[in-house]
Amino acid sequence: MNASFVLLPGDGIGPEVTEAAYRVLVAVGRRFGHEFHFDSRPMGGVAIDEYGDPLPQSTLDACREADAIILGAVGGPQWDDPNAKTRPEAGLLTLRKELGLFANLRPITAHAQLIEASPLRRDLIEGVDILFFRELTGGIYFGDSSLSDDGRVATSVMRYSVGEIERIVRMAAQAARNRRNKLTSVDKANVLEVSRLWRRVASRVMTEEFPDVDYEVVLVDAMAMHLISRPRDFDVVVTGNLFGDILTDEGSMLPGSLGMLPSASLGETQPGLYEPIHGSAPDIAGEDLANPLATILAAAMALRHSLGLETEAAAVEAAVDVVLDSGMRTKDIAGGGKFFGTEAMGDAVATAVST
Repeated sequence: MNASFVLLPGDGIGPEVTEAAYRVLVAVGRRFGHEFHFDSRPMGGVAIDEYGDPLPQSTLDACREADAIILGAVGGPQWDDPNAKTRPEAGLLTLRKELGLFANLRPITAHAQLIEASPLRRDLIEGVDILFFRELTGGIYFGDSSLSDDGRVATSVMRYSVGEIERIVRMAAQAARNRRNKLTSVDKANVLEVSRLWRRVASRVMTEEFPDVDYEVVLVDAMAMHLISRPRDFDVVVTGNLFGDILTDEGSMLPGSLGMLPSASLGETQPGLYEPIHGSAPDIAGEDLANPLATILAAAMALRHSLGLETEAAAVEAAVDVVLDSGMRTKDIAGGGKFFGTEAMGDAVATAVST
């Protein structure tokens, strides 16, 4: 297979973890006989510094032509001026919108080798395997907003349409069919009108199109508690932009480190965007301390969802397990013991893929 990747290293530790994922993808190409092409482009704070734009047009054009996009991280304290005309994160929001990436997939998996790294008891976390579907281009983040003339009253509108709800629920339900056949929809229908619409539409889609899928509805505040008290009860979870943002950050701590969790942003036709869920971690940038496994696992998701290479994706995931089984750890998952650097960890996964 011939396939093209755009690499968006971004800021902070982004270039380090993206480089590790690149080396793993090169190893995949060699082992399975694929011709992968890579094009690195600026985005985020580094793009602001060089072009005055967090998402230069040339970067956006390259992303549109790619088969998959691998993003490191964006942002940092040097771009946090509240009076700035633009911020690094604006580039990411624009990219999602321009590519129609409406579904954010965040798998939360408790790796058996890292159970002790979780803040929860072993009996709660062992066997956790949740796939979140967060709607990504609607809701309060994209609704109208305003600030009164005197600066004392601010308004942000949460908005969803029937079509936006239908497409994310369908995608989540289809994924559930391919897993443990259970879907949980999260809303706040006892208070919010937009959530009442979400619940009606989701229930209709599930009843008419997916009657074979075990379907339940949970209020967002209850879900926040259940994620901690009984996380193994959930398979696929679908929810809106704001709730998904909060719940997946909460859920990300179940395995013990943000450095282990990848994500995918998908649309109906455009190339997918794959990235770790962690930030740019400027405090450790350039020190060879970042955990590259989330970005490597995001590359596995790219192989699976954008290229349809399930065997290759599974090989990357198996290689990560091999490295963890060997006892190698980065600082964030070492529990105070011996740890390895970003480069060594990435090289170890690439070697495991090759063999």
